Amino acid sequence: MRKSTIWGLAMMLSIVSCSVADSGGPIYSGDMSEIGIPQLPESGDKFEDFADNPFLNVADHPKSTFSVDADGASYGIMRKYISNGSPVRKHSVRIEEYLNYFTFDYPEPTGSESVAINAEVGACPWDEEHLLMRIGIKGKSIAQSQMPKANYVFLVDVSGSMNCDDKLPLLKQGLKDLLEHLNPDDRISIVTYSGEVKKILESTPVRDSKKISTAINSLEASGCTNGGEALKMAYEEAMANYIVGGNNRVILGTDGDFNVGVTSTEALVSFVESYAKKGIYLTACGFGYGNLNDAMMEKISNHGNGTYEYIDCLDEMTKVFVNEVGKLLAVASDSKIQISFNPSAVGAYRLIGYENRVMSDKDFDDDSKDAGEIGAGQTITALYELIPVEGASATAKLADFDFRYKKVLGSDSRKLNLEITRSEQTSESFSFAAGVASYGMILRDSPYKGKSDWKMCRELVKSSLSYDPYGYRAQLLDLMASVEKIIALNK
Repeated sequence: MRKSTIWGLAMMLSIVSCSVADSGGPIYSGDMSEIGIPQLPESGDKFEDFADNPFLNVADHPKSTFSVDADGASYGIMRKYISNGSPVRKHSVRIEEYLNYFTFDYPEPTGSESVAINAEVGACPWDEEHLLMRIGIKGKSIAQSQMPKANYVFLVDVSGSMNCDDKLPLLKQGLKDLLEHLNPDDRISIVTYSGEVKKILESTPVRDSKKISTAINSLEASGCTNGGEALKMAYEEAMANYIVGGNNRVILGTDGDFNVGVTSTEALVSFVESYAKKGIYLTACGFGYGNLNDAMMEKISNHGNGTYEYIDCLDEMTKVFVNEVGKLLAVASDSKIQISFNPSAVGAYRLIGYENRVMSDKDFDDDSKDAGEIGAGQTITALYELIPVEGASATAKLADFDFRYKKVLGSDSRKLNLEITRSEQTSESFSFAAGVASYGMILRDSPYKGKSDWKMCRELVKSSLSYDPYGYRAQLLDLMASVEKIIALNK
């Protein structure tokens, strides 16, 4: 088989794999060696290098504080690499985004609260001498009919690098599908950028879907990438059509490479922060392979009070903008977690993931410090690996879980508290989270992966499929099978 044909097969898998997996089938049911998919050359994708959080002694560090992270991009990027037949790059793996790609079956908030918190502790699967603590948060679900009006500005990269089947054409189809699931009074604007910046659709109610679809169909890719100036126009458009009490949001679709105009990540971060304080949030959606500036996309979405998603297929567009569209409406802002460990029961701990979300302990009570947002119906999951104190009572309190959030940006924060002890029996949420984390540690080749292996990951995930409304958990099993083959081929 000629190399060009092999490459074509790899790209074909890239485009179709997501929808095949979502329908219940494997990403590729045969042996990848049969079609000879080679290791793809090192891509130009840009990821930020980081080291895993270490174990900390409770005597020296009795508290652990971090901001929530509602992103799911890292998981989608992993799936893209696998479906391309390429090994997953270590620094693309952010375990918190693997966990938060999935929705967990957590209890809804009660009373006047916008969030609910929960926790459980059990044996650590990859180290039998340790414990694993899962903490969870659930944002209040809101019915579609009760959602506030939306003012969406779609900021679309139409530069030449977007001229691939898995970039602009995918984005266009997804936007058209989205129209069928929005409320008629929601409003959409479209700003495009390449060598020049254009507003191709003024703010238009969704009920005028024909006009919006015509604008979407007109999108064509060419030229360079003047993203900085485009952000300015998009935010100005959002501000001009601002809906008091509504969901005002810029949604960026790009392969993540700004090479004209304002290109400094620091300058972009400062810019989006200024509008986040005015109530206009940013959702960044990355597309494609080989040109993705992941590091920049994650930073601007974090500081823009939004989320970062990676769109590798039409089914992922459906996940982000239809199945989980409630996440685009923040019900909790500046959300922070602080765990205070009991030194008589826990000797040391390690936060798994969230490396770039760690905060100073004193920032927890400081309402001026920015933190993450949680969307309607969204769940947030985090794991700690614990080294228990020898001889400590099995019923002793292990930690206090404090959670602080604001119902409305700029208001005073609210504090929730939960005392954590070892659970008599752990849930499927515990098993699934452990399986996802173990999988991520293998891909990162983490020094803390312990006895993690593919069999362990599969068993933990397989035991946790009773709650899987859209089949995303079952899809993970297919991805695990595929990545094993890729790793074997590249040894």
